[in-house]
This record gives sequence, structure tokens and C-alpha cells, in this order.
Amino acid sequence: MAKILLLTLVFAPDGVSTAVLMTELAQELQSLGHTVTVLTTTPHYNVEPEARARQPLTRLWGGWLYRSELDGMHVYHAAVQVKGTRIGARWLDYARFHLISTLAGLFSVGHYDVILAPSPPLTIGLSAWLLGLVRRVPFIYNVQEIYPDVAVSLGVLRNRRVIRAFAALERFIYGRAHAITVISEWFRRRLLAKGVADSKLTLIPNFVDTEFMQPSRAGSRTTNPFARAHQLVDKFVVLYAGNIGLTQSLETMLAAAQALPLLHFVIVGDGARRSWLEAQLAAHPLPNVLLLPYQPRSVVPQIYAAADLCLVPLKQGTAQETFPSKIYTIMAAGRPVIAAADADSELAWVVEHAGCGWAVPPDDTSALVAALSTAYAQRTHLAAMGTKGRAYVVANHSRPAVALRYDTLIRTLTGEAMPRPLEPEVQVL
Repeated sequence: MAKILLLTLVFAPDGVSTAVLMTELAQELQSLGHTVTVLTTTPHYNVEPEARARQPLTRLWGGWLYRSELDGMHVYHAAVQVKGTRIGARWLDYARFHLISTLAGLFSVGHYDVILAPSPPLTIGLSAWLLGLVRRVPFIYNVQEIYPDVAVSLGVLRNRRVIRAFAALERFIYGRAHAITVISEWFRRRLLAKGVADSKLTLIPNFVDTEFMQPSRAGSRTTNPFARAHQLVDKFVVLYAGNIGLTQSLETMLAAAQALPLLHFVIVGDGARRSWLEAQLAAHPLPNVLLLPYQPRSVVPQIYAAADLCLVPLKQGTAQETFPSKIYTIMAAGRPVIAAADADSELAWVVEHAGCGWAVPPDDTSALVAALSTAYAQRTHLAAMGTKGRAYVVANHSRPAVALRYDTLIRTLTGEAMPRPLEPEVQVL
């Protein structure tokens, strides 16, 4: 069995979706017999007090580094600031994380056979390459978002010299990685177009815990504690839960809420644009919009069970460079969805192929209002759509099935034989 070093910006006890994803992947790899050591940051993003209490940190290096234990895994935490809306200062946090984690990977972590490094940030690939070079082990670069493309699409990167520098860094990392995993077929096509060798690319989609997230966990709407606490029992609820950031078309969502006063919009989460959203709602109050902060993971099944319909409102162009894994959570919860995404994107394809909702053009208020109006008019059929989505995600995106694909790749890179038969591959097209 392999000794795996997981180099990731977020991990438990952080509660953000990527942290949950990486934590559960590490747990699955441990259950398959591998030994996983984690290099990450101190808790800074959607931290739950209960999770923090279950995973106490021990101070090392005078407070520059900490260590914790989780399910038999040694977890090393580089000290960073609590996440806020400081978009520019985030790069300083990245630099601090890279410096401390690289030094820890060289001098504090024992032997490892392979490195798994999920992006973002793009620069995490540099740390993985350096650690792999010194320790003489292969590294797997996991592409969760395509940089710098997504930053360019959002207008965050505009300076041509900076864009060229990031593009050069991207090529360097792709060229040095021993394997590159992509979470969608569309990502694979984009990287092929960038000149990445097909032999380096492995498609391994993200997953969702279909046991934890299922429609029956929260009971009926009338007995749902979340629905009762927020007076949602007798309302038609449209839910957006997740990152309130740069890739979400919040303007379109607010315009739709204004146009459809009979629908009750619930927005749950935090992120770089939450302050902007709060200011908009303060200046132009909408009685049918409820904005809530990040909620503990234990409440998540109740949140989705309280919804009639869910939104994934991406901005134009971003669905080509990012894939919101929250779509799998929505589907696992048995809820239909309206996804605002570019037509030629995996997100739009998944929604249409699974038959679990509607895909509409991004940043198009009229299209979103029309889809919401249709859903409201056809609300007696929404449960059937949710059932289709649940069936699709259980068949294609369960934790064990996806972890086995990582297991196969890791064994291939480390030269281990496969002692067990493989499960059928996850369906993508």
C-alpha cells in the first residue's frame, strides 16, 4: 500500500465544500489500505466549533505550524489568517502556506510514495513539484478549476504580462506532473487543447456522500427544524447554498427574486461577495429573500429538504473553467435544479442528461425568471425530477466508486499490483 502525501489548501476541520471533499477522499483512501498524511492550513474557512473541538491542534515551530490527528491521519497545518473578503491579500496567504507546507513536507513529514495536490491555487503545483523532486516521488495534480482561465473570465486578471506569467506557470506544472486528474470531460478537452498529453490525463469526477445526503434524513417539511425555524414550511423555496463569490451571478438571482414575489429565495453561505450582497439587500430590501450565514454540516440535509428547487447561478464563461460540486449535493438530496451555465459545459450536460431540472443561459434574467415560473407552474412534477437526479448521482458519483479510481491511479504510479477487481467506470458521456 502507498504512503500518500495530500497537499491541499483546505481540509478538516474547515467546513467549506472543498475541505469536505478532500477530507472524505483521504478517509476513503485510508479505508482502502493506504496511509495518508496531510499538509494543509490552519482552520480558516467555514470553521465549525464542534469539528474544531474534535480535532485539536498542537503547536509546532513557534506557531508557524500545527499538527492534529484525524482518523489515524497525521495532519499538518500551516498557519494562515482567517478567510475574509481580502481578495488581493489571499495571494499572501497562499505564499505563506506554500512556504510553510513545503518546508514541513521536506523536514517534518516522514517518507511518502506519491503526492496528491488539488488546485486551486495553481501555485500549489510548484510546491508539489519541488517536494516530488527532492523526495524523488511522483506527484498527481488534481484540476478542480482551470487557472488562469477562470480568473481571466471573471476579470480578476487583466494585465497581459501577469496572464502570460500564469499561463507559463500552468504549462510548467502540467509538464512536470506525473499524472493530471480532471473532474470533467470538458476539463479534459480544455487541457488537450492546451497541449497536455492525453497519456497524462485521467478523468476522475468529484463525489458526494450519498449516505449522509439523502432526502429521507430531514423528514417532512412540517417536521423539518430548519424549515420551521425560518418560517419556510408553507412557502415555495428556491435555495442557493454555497460560496457567495465571484463566479456566482448574484445580480441575476436578485433580479429574479424581485420579479417573482410569490417565490421565497433562501441564500446560505459566505464568500468574497457576501458583503456586497448584504449591502444590496439593505439598500433594496426584498421580503422574499432570506440571507443566512454558513450553517453547520449537520444541518445541511435539513436545508436541502426545506427547498422545492435549487439554483446553481454561474456567470458567463465560468462553467468552462470550473465545475461546482454542489450540483451533486443537490442531486443526492433529491432536489431539482436550475443551472445557469454555458450551453457547451459539463454542468449543463449533467442537468439535461440526468433529467433533474433546467439549464439556462448565464447572466440572463429573463431566462432564469422563465425557468423559475415554469418550475413553479409544474411544481407537482418536481419530486420526480429530484428522484432522477438522486438515481444518477448514486450510480455515478458515490464516494467508494470515485476513491477506487484514485486507488488505481496511485497503484499505477507507485508500481503496485492491483489485488482487487475494479468497479465499473463512472459514466461521463
